Amino acid sequence: MTTAPAAPRRTTDAALGALREIEDRVLWLSTAIVHHANRVRPNPSGLKVGGHQASCASMASLMTALWFRHLRPEDRVSVKPHASPVLHAVNHLLGELDASYLPTLRAFGGLQSYPSRTKDPDPVDYSTGSVGIGATATIWGALARRYAAGATGGRFAGRQYALVGDAELDEGAVWEAVLDPQVAGLGELVWIVDLNRQSLDRVVPDMAAGRLRGMFAAAGWQVLTLKYGTLLEDLFARPGGHALRDRIDDMPNPEYQRLLRCPADELRTRLPGSGPGAPSIARLLTGTDDATLMEAVRNLGGHDLAALDAALSDVDDQRPTVILAYTVKGYRLPTQGHPQNHSSLLTEQQMRELADAVGADADNPWAGLAAGSAAARLCAETAARLRRDSVPVTAPPAIPADIGRTPTGVATTQAALGRTLLDLTRAAPEAARRVVTVSPDVSSSTNLGGWVNKVGVWSPAERVDWFADDAETILHWRERPTGRHIELGIAETNLVGLLGELGATWSRWGEPLLPIGVMYDPFVQRALEPWSFGIYAGGRSILVGTPSGVTLAPEGGAHQSVTTPSLGIEQPGCTTWEPAFALDTEWTLLAALARLGRPDGGSAYLRLSTRPVDQTLAAVPTDPAARERRRRQVVAGAYPLRREEGARVTLAAMGAMVTEALGAAHRLRNLGVPADVVCVTSPGLLYRALDARAGQGEAPDWILDQAFPAERATPLVTVLDGHPHTLAFLAAIHRVPSRRLGVTRFGQSGSLDEVYRHHGIDTDSIVAAALDLTQ
Repeated sequence: MTTAPAAPRRTTDAALGALREIEDRVLWLSTAIVHHANRVRPNPSGLKVGGHQASCASMASLMTALWFRHLRPEDRVSVKPHASPVLHAVNHLLGELDASYLPTLRAFGGLQSYPSRTKDPDPVDYSTGSVGIGATATIWGALARRYAAGATGGRFAGRQYALVGDAELDEGAVWEAVLDPQVAGLGELVWIVDLNRQSLDRVVPDMAAGRLRGMFAAAGWQVLTLKYGTLLEDLFARPGGHALRDRIDDMPNPEYQRLLRCPADELRTRLPGSGPGAPSIARLLTGTDDATLMEAVRNLGGHDLAALDAALSDVDDQRPTVILAYTVKGYRLPTQGHPQNHSSLLTEQQMRELADAVGADADNPWAGLAAGSAAARLCAETAARLRRDSVPVTAPPAIPADIGRTPTGVATTQAALGRTLLDLTRAAPEAARRVVTVSPDVSSSTNLGGWVNKVGVWSPAERVDWFADDAETILHWRERPTGRHIELGIAETNLVGLLGELGATWSRWGEPLLPIGVMYDPFVQRALEPWSFGIYAGGRSILVGTPSGVTLAPEGGAHQSVTTPSLGIEQPGCTTWEPAFALDTEWTLLAALARLGRPDGGSAYLRLSTRPVDQTLAAVPTDPAARERRRRQVVAGAYPLRREEGARVTLAAMGAMVTEALGAAHRLRNLGVPADVVCVTSPGLLYRALDARAGQGEAPDWILDQAFPAERATPLVTVLDGHPHTLAFLAAIHRVPSRRLGVTRFGQSGSLDEVYRHHGIDTDSIVAAALDLTQ
């Protein structure tokens, strides 16, 4: 552990004076932004608006020191969610946010509740809001920046700062990310922990800063600790000061926080304690006036601008750095240190008292700094220093719609993924060079082996492949800076965090990448929250879940996915496809790639299967025009696979279940019940089309007429290897009777036939459902 000097004077007193004035104004503005939203702006509904004045107050010093002393235009900062008003206050002082927005926190069309890259009107580097994700995003942002620079020849630089609440470090995903082996080499990574030792409901009894130091240090990070400020250090240097330091060091967090609520006379009673050092502490306090004592007890390193300046100057660019900055939640507010101050609000009178203390005007809360003052000049100088040039965005390469192959024989959609990527390297090499795949240690088991052998594995530096001359080695692990596959440890949240940042390089650095993340479909749900957050923040990526469903058969209930098929209906900014055939996989993957790396694009989720399927069942048209029509239908969400004259029932099947649907149709015809078979590739796109037809949203609806024409409306059986609600809405297209088959229980091991029969998605079950509807 490295402990930063408490208060080295690296800045002049005049410079510190200007910084303190800016700190005062940042504290005032952030507090006033929340106050106005809750107590001034009309609120006819009476619903709680919310905001976090105490959380902002603990960050005002940290952000003042960072922005107005150390930040560079190439740097990026992730701000803890509840400190968003501080970010807006800083942006306002730098001329990046007009005063008209300051009264709009949490108002419709105004400042968002948490920092948002895509919705806030001022510069926001990282969207935050979900605990831990904002912190780890800087890790994946650093990796994405390095990869993009190597892959595109760009010269991208800059540190990745994360301003992290100490309670966020309870989130397990933070440590999954910190411990990934690649992180130890990211010297551009700087985390500043707001160590205020409070959570939402309480003072945390044992924040265990020592354990945090040890955990970061063990992961290879530089650890800088800012515990005490100048005033306390001065007291520690006096007679009795050593005993005072030990006393404060040893007291539990709640006891220290209680001291912050005490007047001076009570402090003199409580602070000495009852230990052997109590008499010398009491004598020290006797020689300290009330004002100094009151200020000293809350004089922590995270509020000492000189100490912060020194720590930020000591960052080691050869390894990640974490600065543990001790702070007071609610610093300088009447609520400081109170265990329930998380969402507390100052009264009107308290706001006026704060205005007087920091030199603001309670009646004109958004007034600027005095023209010509040192603080105003520092704001102007900082704004000029941090001004970023606009980033010209390179257009993503053209993606072919159809590579031209027609698969034959027996194949799986999972195998088709790797085959399509290899074909892309030949059919569209410029596009393939922008493709980057990511997996959590499942490259070979998800059929990426051929692709990995072809393009290599990305590493910041070339590493020796000690198995290159081993004749039995099938998967060649060639690690080099030009590799296009990134392998992470077994942590799905890490994968999608990196996926989101790789998908955002078009907006951050002007260079689009085409990222594809592959994981086992049963574990997609682990990754949904951070992946959704990446989509919200503008990251365009493709997530592939494979293998999927109970089609895994012998793997049993531990490795089945049930709810993932409906992601395309429920997840904004994402289109889901579950192809049935290898060619469907190629077409949907190419369509998904074509939507990446562009402002008007989006993300995609592909659900693939290890179920071997006879590819001739796809009946791909040989006529070029008919083939293109089929491709458009596949990409749009569904296509007619089998039409029977006089059809009395329609079987709508998705993914691997198409085989059973076709078998059922054959048997039904022999029973005198002709059946149409429709292959559904994207329930989400069909749902949007149906909504658009009802006037709820905008989406093309032509696919409904081609896959489910009104003249062929019959009772409907839907079947998929997943929850039946996914396709239940299809009956509403023509308001026909329906039966919905799918998986609603945990599975168990067995053969494919046994498992399908157990869940009622086998051919017999489809036939029985169709007969129930028609006889």
